[in-house]
Amino acid sequence: MVNTKVILSGLTLDNPIIPASGTFGYGYEFAEIYDINCLGSFSFKGTTKEPRFGNPTPRIAETPAGMINSVGLQNPGVDKVISEELPKLRKCFLKPVIANIGGFSIDEYAFVAEKLDKEDGVGILEINISCPNVHNGGMSFGTSAEMAAKVTKAVKAVTTKPVYIKLSPNVTDIVSIAKACEYAGADGISLINTLLGMRIDLKKRRPIIANKMGGFSGSAILPVALRMVYQVYDAVKIPIMGIGGVTNANDVIEMMLAGATGVQIGAANLVDPYVCKDIIEALPQVMEKYGISSLKEIIGGAHNG
Repeated sequence: MVNTKVILSGLTLDNPIIPASGTFGYGYEFAEIYDINCLGSFSFKGTTKEPRFGNPTPRIAETPAGMINSVGLQNPGVDKVISEELPKLRKCFLKPVIANIGGFSIDEYAFVAEKLDKEDGVGILEINISCPNVHNGGMSFGTSAEMAAKVTKAVKAVTTKPVYIKLSPNVTDIVSIAKACEYAGADGISLINTLLGMRIDLKKRRPIIANKMGGFSGSAILPVALRMVYQVYDAVKIPIMGIGGVTNANDVIEMMLAGATGVQIGAANLVDPYVCKDIIEALPQVMEKYGISSLKEIIGGAHNG
């Protein structure tokens, strides 16, 4: 009998499989087709202080091995998430959930984090620092080690829950940013967020996405995600949730060997809504194939050779 349990900042998960924010709604949508309590946890839709309709359409474009999106953090705002979405979620998911938080200023991150900190069903706060910093010309908080640290400190000051900082891969040195977050008090790192991509409509001769560029995700980015998880694992002592291009149980094992404790599944949910369930069911067989008795024992295993 293999052991798929992992421990993430004091939370024991039945398995490391975690649907990524923005690809799993608030959970109850997927609960209509299968029992989502088989998941380790899941990260619900990115939440901001005020309601957001999101970016103009079209905001989705397909690619041969993934997709590009520029949804723009569409959500009903933190107050409605707490009053309407979380009560519905609790009826179908009995485990601690991960709250993904977006913001356009440090004060907004702290405001939303403080509100969600009071919710019993929330086990971890995941802070998406790929949002444009409105006080710094629109540059992402996640592209600067200094700004990433400031967001981390502000959120840690208002919460008692574990704080994971979700990092952007659109940087030249992911390690320095991850280390800055750890030094500022982060309990963990989520990486990677989407790469920056573009598609062009040949008939119209202009970008498909209304915002011209968007977040590139899907199986094509797995090697980039693995590389960054591997690099950051060597540099920090806090746990990592690996994200990016994971589509099957073999990818999960590979991500954990690179250094991930939890593994988030993103774009694959939009292709196949059963993918997380299928991966969880396939994990024991894949573990046996590679002589793995416990997933906890292989975290960072690729660094031992």
